[in-house]
Amino acid sequence: MPITITVNSPDQTRLVGQELAVQLRPGDLVMLSGGLGAGKTTFTQGIGIGLQVKGRVSSPTFIVARVHPSLVGGADLIHADAYRIKDLSDLETLDLDSTLDEAITVVEWGEGKTEQLSADRLEIEIHREHGGVATNINGVVDLAEMDDGERTITIRPLGERWEGTEWGSVFSAFEEKEEK
Repeated sequence: MPITITVNSPDQTRLVGQELAVQLRPGDLVMLSGGLGAGKTTFTQGIGIGLQVKGRVSSPTFIVARVHPSLVGGADLIHADAYRIKDLSDLETLDLDSTLDEAITVVEWGEGKTEQLSADRLEIEIHREHGGVATNINGVVDLAEMDDGERTITIRPLGERWEGTEWGSVFSAFEEKEEK
């Protein structure tokens, strides 16, 4: 059953990722979807904080995949971007299946491409409204007003791995709703 959480800032988006990290273990696959600027990398930064991994978690767009080793003897974080993946042979070049069992793998733009990696996975959609009005003061456009920071994060747990998870205790700091 999906869980929906509303956040109001990048810091809150990171906090949801950080709280989720407590539930993650080696072999977990997390697929993130959402438009450009929705907060997929920000969410992954929170997971990295929660897992206590080495290195700054940043967009893997041009690297395609980054490994962030654990600083505390836990699982490594593999952060991948499947945006440019067109077919199964492209996906094989990422070699995600070779590390899937021992790492926590987070894939941005994975929908329709990486589901076959694991029946047990979290599909997370981060949605932001588009719109708003940018102010123009003395010829300077303030784009910050185009994005108020509000996001809707929908978590869809799939597979036996996630059965019985008490999501309410995981995200108790946030207003959450279970969708029917």
